[in-house]
Amino acid sequence: MTRQLSHYVNRDLSWIEFNRRVLQEAQESNNPLLERAKFLSIVSSNLDEFMSVRVAGIQDQIRAGYTKMDFTGYTPAGLWKRLIKRTTQMVYDQYKTYREVFRCLGREGIIISSVKELNASQSKAVSEYFQEIVFPVLTPMAVDQSRPFPLVHTKELYLAVLLQREDSDRDDEPLFAIVQVPSILQRFVPVPGRTNSKKMEFVLLEDLIENHITTLFNGYIPFAVHAFRLTRNADLTLNEDGAEDLLEEIEKELRRRRWGIPVRLEVARGMHPMALEMLKEELEIEDNLIEIDGPLDLSFLMKFANSLPGYDNLRYSRLEPVYPHEFDETDDMFEVIRQRDVLMYHPYESFEAVNDFIDQAAEDPNVLAIKMTLYRVSGQSALVQALSKAAEAGKQITVVVELKARFDEERNIAWARQLEKSGCHVVYGLVGLKTHAKICLVVRREMGTLRRYVHVGTGNYNDSTATLYTDIGLFTSHPIIGSDASALFNEVTGYSSPYEWKAFGVAPTDLKEKLFRLIDREIVNAEQGKGAHIIAKMNSLSNQEMIDKLYEASRAGVKIDLIVRGVCCLRPGVAGRSDNIRVISIVDRFLEHARVMYFHNGGDEEVYLSSADWMTRNLTRRIELMSPVFDENLRKTLINMLQLNLDDNVKARELQANGTYVHVKNDMMPFRSQFEARSIPQWKNYV
Repeated sequence: MTRQLSHYVNRDLSWIEFNRRVLQEAQESNNPLLERAKFLSIVSSNLDEFMSVRVAGIQDQIRAGYTKMDFTGYTPAGLWKRLIKRTTQMVYDQYKTYREVFRCLGREGIIISSVKELNASQSKAVSEYFQEIVFPVLTPMAVDQSRPFPLVHTKELYLAVLLQREDSDRDDEPLFAIVQVPSILQRFVPVPGRTNSKKMEFVLLEDLIENHITTLFNGYIPFAVHAFRLTRNADLTLNEDGAEDLLEEIEKELRRRRWGIPVRLEVARGMHPMALEMLKEELEIEDNLIEIDGPLDLSFLMKFANSLPGYDNLRYSRLEPVYPHEFDETDDMFEVIRQRDVLMYHPYESFEAVNDFIDQAAEDPNVLAIKMTLYRVSGQSALVQALSKAAEAGKQITVVVELKARFDEERNIAWARQLEKSGCHVVYGLVGLKTHAKICLVVRREMGTLRRYVHVGTGNYNDSTATLYTDIGLFTSHPIIGSDASALFNEVTGYSSPYEWKAFGVAPTDLKEKLFRLIDREIVNAEQGKGAHIIAKMNSLSNQEMIDKLYEASRAGVKIDLIVRGVCCLRPGVAGRSDNIRVISIVDRFLEHARVMYFHNGGDEEVYLSSADWMTRNLTRRIELMSPVFDENLRKTLINMLQLNLDDNVKARELQANGTYVHVKNDMMPFRSQFEARSIPQWKNYV
């Protein structure tokens, strides 16, 4: 019997569709070869997080006996089966693509060989590397009555080894050991070139260790060596109400993460049955076991592709971010922002302007205070250094550091300690809420009064991801936005009664309600025969109430264009429900990360920047921010940017009512929005 379509697409099944779009970029023969390898890496990294968080959560529900359907019509057990089936197929397709990509790379002179394929001089060179560099850091771990099965760390690569004593009888039961492939060493080992060859050749570290495995077990004969990798549940379970010190509580929970319940076991194809049974028994895992025909964990391909010298013909052409022209001819950014708002579009425009803004604020004797939120920060953050310098100079520096930013917890703890040491007031946010808003407030003394300068953005204050993600940032000294910014920090850092926001929408207090009011206004306009149009660009759309409100708007005749990169639980194009809704997703060179909302408003157009996706967690369990763009020219600029996305017919895929995506096809000339946006005047003036 055919399953009747729910009104909604399941969130996790939608995520799989998103990761499949990433895989399609690895399969796309028109993409440069090394970029295709990077997309394979991203597929692996995405799957790791999906397994350790989303699939792990479903596994917890099954273990707890939870059988209730979610709003998309799936029980945890039913969803689990579909997820495992689809992710297993995805991994099969991923490795098929891996083999194709490396066949093509081989023709370009980039080869990953097995140690057995090397000639004598090459074998000697890698053997010396093994003895001098690899062998000293290896630790063979035997498993027997006196030595229990060791802790297997999540997402680390290991070798399972079956051995027999040299003097033992062939019928004696084999011994078992594991060896961790050291992640502190480079996964791909360069091999000296062959005579008269210009090819670059590598061997994988695990292959090198396997080839020299006898050196680790003197007196024993290893007769089966196979790689394996375990993924554990990585979600943190915090008792924030009972925690006296949130930082210490998170540090404890991070240590407990090492013993998270196993979720997925990846093993090399052809693993000896005895070794496989040992792993399954000791790790207590029966389901979600995946045999891999190739190197486990292709996430190493990102570093591999980036490390190769030359080969520019196998990469995207280099993009040099442009410094915002508004700040080009002055050393005083405050003077520019006093006169006009400034919009930045990363990565096409340089994040250095944000660093310079904080630097100037830190050094300016008229700046009295800097307040800022930090969610994900780069490893060598210039912003943190500038904030520390400002605090040491005696300015009032307040930094809201989100310690619960998943997989960045340890880094953020280190930054928080450094900031506190330099004299900053460090706040960890409110109990039960992640602080995800992206905002910086600078308070400056001018002509006997105080003026507020604000930067709001759609992405993190991270100069590394600002070169890889598309995001929008806005500098403004608009007094209404400044007033709201001060109120927001007062609510986060102190005691403050609910504030009547003049411009902002803030989650969890009123962001959803404000969005509903904006959508309702379009509904009224449509019912009165006026033009009504909504364009919303975000990463994910999964909140049921938001989806139902969009369905209501569609039924009223509001034209709705959604640009949703990842998860989308809304079904477009359903007669009588979502006829007027179009959903596209763009997966391309840069990660589409900006959240921008447009409302036609009877011709008096409004545009908003936001840190929030339309997901339940963003609208109810996080401190999020949506800010209007008051400057008319900048609103037009953002509308132009949205139109660039909507016109894409090269990298855009359109969501179908059945939950699948197809490439956009039309009679227009090929139009690739990210490539068109490389010309700053193009996206600012595009019509």
